[in-house]
Amino acid sequence: MTRRTDWAEYDARPAVPEDRGHGGAGQGDAAPGDTGFDVAPGDGAVDGPRRGGRARAASGSRGRRRRGGFGDPPGAAQDDGPPDPSRAGRGEPSGDPAERARNICLRLLTGTPRTRKQLADALRKREIPDEVAEEVLSRFEEVGLINDTAFADAWVESRHHGRGLARRALARELRTKGVDSAVIDEAVGQLDSEQEEDTARELVARKLRSTRGLDRDKRLRRLAGMLARKGYPEGMALRVVRQALEEEGEDTEDLGFPD
Repeated sequence: MTRRTDWAEYDARPAVPEDRGHGGAGQGDAAPGDTGFDVAPGDGAVDGPRRGGRARAASGSRGRRRRGGFGDPPGAAQDDGPPDPSRAGRGEPSGDPAERARNICLRLLTGTPRTRKQLADALRKREIPDEVAEEVLSRFEEVGLINDTAFADAWVESRHHGRGLARRALARELRTKGVDSAVIDEAVGQLDSEQEEDTARELVARKLRSTRGLDRDKRLRRLAGMLARKGYPEGMALRVVRQALEEEGEDTEDLGFPD
């Protein structure tokens, strides 16, 4: 009888790990006195039905997870009592603002590099105090999670070779992302005038076929306009377009373009 009773107790105990296995964070999920079990901590004695207690524990755990805001650290215990209705309505977790700031930044940086200004703007929108945001962002820079120089270099490389953007357009885009002017100048300095002109010729050669059948002036406006939108200087754009049209047999002598 004694052995049978011991095994019965062990068979009933998986109520706690089973609840953890459904995605809960373990014992840290439940606030003291709100576990759904009539068991004193570390006691092992059961005063009420285990089946009902297990159901209440699962229900309570699910309810707490639903109330938690996105960005809670895994396994964090909730405060005793109901959450602040104003925070719950916004879906924001209560707690340390520095921890919230770190979580926001890590989510935004997952898979996508960001500049310091982009992250600072996001923290301001989430009402993170400025001094806390400054401290967290500075720490992220120290460990290399924020690097505006590397961001600018990668942006120039990608957008020039992928979209054919010239230095002027690249600098304009980096300014909108809050990159410092000195960093922008260094990044766009990777491209020289010869590289820009080579890329402009490739862009015109790709677009030239679609303009066949149009009159010369219309082809000129369309091709030069395409280069202007990508940030190429007017003189370079007109020169490249004129040369491309001449190679197709168009007469451009009366256009007065610079050589």
